[in-house]
Amino acid sequence: MRRRQFLKTAAAIPVVWAGGSATGLTAGQVGAAARRVRPGDPGWPTPATWEKLKQAVGGRLVAPKSPLDACRTAPESAACSELFKELKNPYFIGDNPALTQTSGWVDAWTSAPSAYAVAAAETSDVVAAVNFAREHNLRVVVKGGGHSYQGTSNAPDSLLIWTRAMNGIALVDAFVPRGCEGKVAPQPAVTVGSGAIWSHVYNAVTTKAGRYVQGGGCATVGVAGLIQSGGFGSFSKTFGLAAAGLLEAEVVLADGSVRIANACSDPELFWALKGGGGGSLGVVTRLTLRTRELPEAFGVASGTIKARTDGAFRDLIARVIEFYHERLFNPHWGEQIRLVHKNTLDLQMLSAGLDRTQVAETWQPFLDWVARPTADFVVAKPVRIVALPARRFWDAKFWDQIPAKVVVHDDRPHAPKENFFWTGNRGEAGQVIHGYRSAWLPASLLAKDRQNDLVDALFAASRHWTVELHCNKGLAGARADDLAAAKETATNPAALDAFALAIIAGESGPAFPGIAGHEPSVSAARRDAAAINRAMDALLKVAPEPGAYLSESDYFERDWRHAFWGPNYPRLAAAKQRYDPNGLFFVHHGVGSENWSADGFTGTSRS
Repeated sequence: MRRRQFLKTAAAIPVVWAGGSATGLTAGQVGAAARRVRPGDPGWPTPATWEKLKQAVGGRLVAPKSPLDACRTAPESAACSELFKELKNPYFIGDNPALTQTSGWVDAWTSAPSAYAVAAAETSDVVAAVNFAREHNLRVVVKGGGHSYQGTSNAPDSLLIWTRAMNGIALVDAFVPRGCEGKVAPQPAVTVGSGAIWSHVYNAVTTKAGRYVQGGGCATVGVAGLIQSGGFGSFSKTFGLAAAGLLEAEVVLADGSVRIANACSDPELFWALKGGGGGSLGVVTRLTLRTRELPEAFGVASGTIKARTDGAFRDLIARVIEFYHERLFNPHWGEQIRLVHKNTLDLQMLSAGLDRTQVAETWQPFLDWVARPTADFVVAKPVRIVALPARRFWDAKFWDQIPAKVVVHDDRPHAPKENFFWTGNRGEAGQVIHGYRSAWLPASLLAKDRQNDLVDALFAASRHWTVELHCNKGLAGARADDLAAAKETATNPAALDAFALAIIAGESGPAFPGIAGHEPSVSAARRDAAAINRAMDALLKVAPEPGAYLSESDYFERDWRHAFWGPNYPRLAAAKQRYDPNGLFFVHHGVGSENWSADGFTGTSRS
């Protein structure tokens, strides 16, 4: 796609003065008196008023209807059973404005459709929707990929700005951000619409063009949401934070103006978009991301080892932590070391820039240790060592030739062939979360004099629940230039000093309250959540106040401002006041959300 064609609508969009509307909230009203309207309230737009918005957006205004409505009237029907099967296909979910990739979180939220949705196809649609919401005092929701665990992609009684169709992808050989001419050297980049998802971007950049762009590990995550949350992928140790690769963004602000944010034109907004959280400052409509040289190979080391006794499992944890520090704590290695309940170690590690011989040589000392005659272990799944051409990593045709089922295809009729997702992510499609905690573990815990404390904490946590160490989601061990770039984002600096992000979480399949036979088990969810909290409490004894990754964190996090952004929060709050002083944009635990009720409809006293 030609860049000129992709960007042609932007130049025609007027910049609106940031004075606000006579019917919208003013800065002084963001307090106990501020209240957004719902359907049935006196201020709710009339059908004729909604029709005007529909005309302004070229007919792309819809009233989303949940496909679950049929299940509520006939929960035992074949159609309802088929629907719940389809809820395991993230592409099916993503193409429906009434659904979200996570169905809910027990005792927190349940996915629900908005009253109306603008299915935006171009930036002018977003401008019209933002202006309409401001003028009529509506609750706004922004959704691209719809992967928010926190429920920020949906809200009942709201106006949804749905960017899924804004999914163009254009490679640029020599990109210079607007206003940076003569200041910044041209560099290879990719420009994408905010509704694009990572599987399609990787297909364009890597499979077809032989380059790399740092994005998410889950194939169906939206590009804009991941960048605004900071963003980690399988190879973040190699290529750094996804947000650090942002070169420029187009964003629609609360006053309806369209800004081009980059390091030259609007550096403060640009900084805030790089990790400040999606849906809080404006609606991102387009992003340009740096692309990198692609390594020759990506590698895999995966397998499962069971310990016969508790003591042997503690020894196994100690050895894998020591081995990680010695051999894997570097820019080549990422992904997961999982300490599974019942004394099981599950390895799912990926490498970048190493051939098969190098991968095998790296792991041989650990495999020799496990295979000792005196070892009290059972190799449940032998550790497989694989290296593959990096250019084929997101090539669906390549994976179809592999005997092991690594990918799942979008099985809907006429679905594009490039629509695939990793088999390991299938459990997340339509999931209901029971509990979810994350914590960055500082690299200081890998020091010889701290490893025993870390091992004791990991072993104690594993008595309650599975502990996942996402080694790619802590940037310690990355290259100096990638660390420096990450430091220039709004992400909590704790990520830079962490060797891994510990995730302790539990979920069940798609379920919704009020649908007989398909309801979540509240008692089981609460039992799981309690065990998850006990596990994290045990781990946090060696890492108090570690910080947490906002996209993968506890809905009930009390100190969320510090956990998600650390010392960066005051600067983000100032940016919120500058770019959205009246609080049009609200998400749960987003910047400025402390000024609103939990549902985002009623202003509260400032804190």
